[in-house]
Amino acid sequence: MAISRAQLSKELEPGLNSLFGMEYDQHGQEYSEIFSMENSDRAFEEEVLIVGFGAAPDKAEGQGVSFDNATESYTARYNHSTVALAFALTEEAIEDNLYDSLGKRYTKALARSMAHSKEATAAAVLNNAFSSSHTGGDGVSLINTAHPLAGGGTDANRAATMADLNETSLEAALVDIGTLTDDRGLNINVMASKLIIPSQLVFVAERLMQSANRVGTADNDINAIKSTGMISGGYSVNHHLTDTDAFFITTSVTDSGEGLKGFQRTAMSTSMEPEFSTGNIRYKARERYSFGWSNWRGIYGSQGA
Repeated sequence: MAISRAQLSKELEPGLNSLFGMEYDQHGQEYSEIFSMENSDRAFEEEVLIVGFGAAPDKAEGQGVSFDNATESYTARYNHSTVALAFALTEEAIEDNLYDSLGKRYTKALARSMAHSKEATAAAVLNNAFSSSHTGGDGVSLINTAHPLAGGGTDANRAATMADLNETSLEAALVDIGTLTDDRGLNINVMASKLIIPSQLVFVAERLMQSANRVGTADNDINAIKSTGMISGGYSVNHHLTDTDAFFITTSVTDSGEGLKGFQRTAMSTSMEPEFSTGNIRYKARERYSFGWSNWRGIYGSQGA
C-alpha cells in the first residue's frame, strides 16, 4: 500500500528535526561571546538605567545627614524580531522517492540560514556601533566620545583619535576602560573582558595576547598585556564583522548582564505539514530574538585608523 503524505510527513519529521539541530549547533554561537543572553516572555523588553548617588559628604557634628535622590536616566528598548524560513518537498519528488536525500540537504541548508541570520543580527550591533543613524537610549551611537552623564558632562568608550589594533592602541584602551565613571562621576570597577575582532586581525591579536615579550621590538621587555592578564577572556573572532580593521573590547559590565544584551523571546522551533492543494510537504523553522545594549560601558571600540 502506498504511504500517504500525512504518514510520510509524520515519519520524516523526527529525523529532519534531529538533522536540523545537529547542523545548527555545528555553527557555534559567536554572538554569545559578545552578548549576555536572557529569556523574554513579552513583545519587547525595556530596561531603565538607574542613576545612583553622588559622593557622600562629611557630616558636621550635631548637624543632620544629607539626602540625595536616585533618579532614572534613559530607557533601552529591545524589539524582538521574528525570523522564519521554510522549504517544500514537491509531490513529484515524493513520488520519485527523492524525499530522503532532498530533505536532508534542504534541512542542512535551512539550519545554516537560520544560524547565519542570528549571527548577522547580533553582529549588526557592532557593525553599526559608530553610526549616528543607530543610537541607543542616551541618544548617541553605541561607541561614542560624548555619552551624556546624568550628573553633567560626557564620557567616552573610544579614543578621541581611533587607531588600528596594536600594542599602543590596546594598552590605551585598557587604561580608558579602567577610568570609566558612573553617571554621577564616581569611579567604578570596570575591567576589560574579551577582545572581539574580525578574522583579518587574528594574527595581530595572537601576537599581542600570547607573546611573552613585547611584539616587534628587539629588547627583552615583557608583554604587559599578557603578563597582567587584563583581558581575562582572551580574544574571540567574529566572522560577521564587516570592518576589517575595527576591534572591540567587552567589559565586566556586559559580563554582569548590564551592558550588551540579547533576549530570546521564542526558542528555535521546527514544524512539518502536508499541503493538500499542491501535494507538497512543507518544513519550517522559526525563532524570535533581539540584540542591543543597555549600558554603553559594556564595550569599548575602535574603527581603526
